[in-house]
This record gives sequence, structure tokens and C-alpha cells, in this order.
Amino acid sequence: MNDARFLRSQQLFGPQGMQRLHQARIVVAGLGAVGSYAVEGLSRAGVGHLRVVDFDVIRASNINRQLYALESTLGRSKTEAARERILDINPRCEVDSIACFIDAVSAIRVLTPAPDVLIDAIDSLNPKVSLLAAAVEAGVPHVLSSMGAASRTDPARIRVDDIMHTRSCPLARCVRKRLKRRGIEGGIRCVYSLEPASTPAWDTAPQDPEEDPAMTRGRVRRALGSFSCLTGIFGLTLAREAIMNIIQSRQRD
Repeated sequence: MNDARFLRSQQLFGPQGMQRLHQARIVVAGLGAVGSYAVEGLSRAGVGHLRVVDFDVIRASNINRQLYALESTLGRSKTEAARERILDINPRCEVDSIACFIDAVSAIRVLTPAPDVLIDAIDSLNPKVSLLAAAVEAGVPHVLSSMGAASRTDPARIRVDDIMHTRSCPLARCVRKRLKRRGIEGGIRCVYSLEPASTPAWDTAPQDPEEDPAMTRGRVRRALGSFSCLTGIFGLTLAREAIMNIIQSRQRD
């Protein structure tokens, strides 16, 4: 790949590494506080094919932590904002944006054609498990997932491991149990935190005050405090895992 915008990456990964990234197909599901930063890392690394998935629009309450949330983007589809930014970074990237809610049926659509890597950055339990299970069952080579990043503030306690080896994360525990019911005992690499999730005494918000019932699917969820410095690290860590998997796995082939 002879492109000045990726020269520094090529100095690090070499011409063959950059060619592997250019040929890679990666799906990112969930374009919020974690997923938007994962897409950023992939785009700036030179990944050539990205499928971005989310069903929601950008709201003012997203601005404290989500990359696409700006005064100028309020009300826009997250998938279209993501597509526009990816192409502004790398006009040669093939971007497939899918605005849909993930369930057992739509998960198949999201994974067709099969990607080299799936990054799950969904924060709802049922859609998350549906997509992860579908990816494992479809034989996606690399399945990556973000566990709970909300209510954490300490980057030193972030870890990466297989879903079956995670600890101290309530979301990971729930995902793990549900996957086991489907006969899945591992093979999903997760970014998670050892830091206990905490709720300050002054935090009494029942849910996102901007949540639109017309856009909401699933159960009503309580709004959780969230810190962009942590969620961004989660997303960039997922991007790093995807990039290194692509480079290293194709070196072994």
C-alpha cells in the first residue's frame, strides 16, 4: 500500500502487514463509547473493509464519551456518522453501514459475508449474547468483545483475556453463563476491568433522560456514569487486538 497517510503504520508493520490490514474485513457492532473508538483505531491503521452496526441516533447525552457525538451531529444516525468519518480518514476503505437492532435473526445478516474479525461493543445483554454466539457458531476466526466499562475510572485495572477467564466483572459473568447454556465454553477474547463497578450516593438517575421510546428495544436500562478516558481505552484496546490478530494470523498461514 503506497499511501502517505499510512506511512508510519507501514514503518511499524511492514508492507506485508499493511497489505493484510488493507484486505481485512472487520465488523464493529455498537458505535457508542467503546465501539466508536474501536472504529477510529481500525480506520487509522488502514483496515480496508469495515462494517459498522448500530440502530440508534446521536443524542446530547452521548457527548461526554462517544466519538461521533458533537453539536453538529445531534439527531444523526450513528452508522452514517461513522461511515462519513471513516471515509474522511481513508477514502479507499470499503464501508458497509447497517442500522439495525441485533437479535438472533439480524445477527446472521451482520455476519454475512463472514468477517475476519468481529468486535462486539454492544452494551445490552441479549443482543450481545446473540451476536457472540452467532459469530462462534459461524466460525468467525477472531471474536472480540467489550465487557463493562461504565462506572470505572482506573485504566491500570483493564485486562484482556478469554471470556471464561474474566473475573470481577458482572457483565462478563452474565455473558459467560448464557454462552455456556449454548455450549460455548471459550474462544471469545474480552476487554474488561478488575475495578468494581460503583454507583456514587448522589447518582439516582433511573435511565437516560433522552432515551426515545420509539427507538428503544429491550428492557429499560438504568443510566450509568461513564468516563471517556476509560471507554476510549477499551475501544482502542479492542482495535489493537483486531489489528494484531490480522497481522499475526496471516503471518502463520
